[in-house]
Amino acid sequence: MTPIQDRLFLAALAQAGIPAPVAEFRFHPTRRWRADFCHAPSRTLIEIEGGVWGGRHTRGGGFMADSEKYLAAFLLGYSVVRLTAPQLTREILAAVLGRIAPNTRGTPANIGRNDA
Repeated sequence: MTPIQDRLFLAALAQAGIPAPVAEFRFHPTRRWRADFCHAPSRTLIEIEGGVWGGRHTRGGGFMADSEKYLAAFLLGYSVVRLTAPQLTREILAAVLGRIAPNTRGTPANIGRNDA
């Protein structure tokens, strides 16, 4: 995530009246991995993906490292929502956070839901 994407994300949340999740959340007990944001009550990590047009995230090594990180998060009981800069709109963020906010049982947002 770039500082511009960070500001876009936080501005869109504020515009929608949605409290900001915890930023730079360290979710793994031994690895130094951090998620861009975490909605702690629902154990949902939000990643704002940069470099989607030939950046680190789309090259082989970067893609594999991201996959390892996201799998580890899932195995620790987190859901991972990945967004790109064009998805940082008030409507999309309200929909994403509206979906995860009611789920405060400490399970991933899609477990135990009939509509998932």
